[in-house]
Amino acid sequence: MTGFNPQPSISGYGIALAPLCEADREGLFAAAAHPEVWAGHPAKDRYKPEVFHPYFDFLLETGHALAIRDSASGEIIGTSSFYPAPDHENSISIGFTFLTNSRWGGTTNFAVKRLMHEHAFAHFDEIWFHIAPDNIRSQKATSKLGARFRYDAALEIGGPAKEWKCYALSQKDWEAVVKERAF
Repeated sequence: MTGFNPQPSISGYGIALAPLCEADREGLFAAAAHPEVWAGHPAKDRYKPEVFHPYFDFLLETGHALAIRDSASGEIIGTSSFYPAPDHENSISIGFTFLTNSRWGGTTNFAVKRLMHEHAFAHFDEIWFHIAPDNIRSQKATSKLGARFRYDAALEIGGPAKEWKCYALSQKDWEAVVKERAF
């Protein structure tokens, strides 16, 4: 990721992204504290403080995590991260993303990804996404962004190797989605 800032402070489309810091702990926990947020996720109990706080510590330690805020209110509504794709040298991935359930089904995910994609495509030709096989909601959301399923792989992403659905998004496919959505 030479020359790439994995923790930019960027804003637009009603969303602000900034490096995740310790002061964000309680705000991010409030966004994560609904069982529905984790219902389709492998860590189904991450809404519990004893499960969430070690996860927050992990995110801080990566040096890649971003706090997602509503620009108008300043409220933390989720998080996402850039990270090196483990099986593609000199490439970038986006993951470790969640939004509070009150932001599902609207334009928030698209706005977050638009900011992140604009930042990443200034340095990379392709963005990778690694999604748990049983996380159907994230697989559908990633496909709506123009990413295409490429393969299944056992990869070490934030822990021991496990199976992931690997999707890739080209800049050309992303530009087609943006044009279609006229957002």
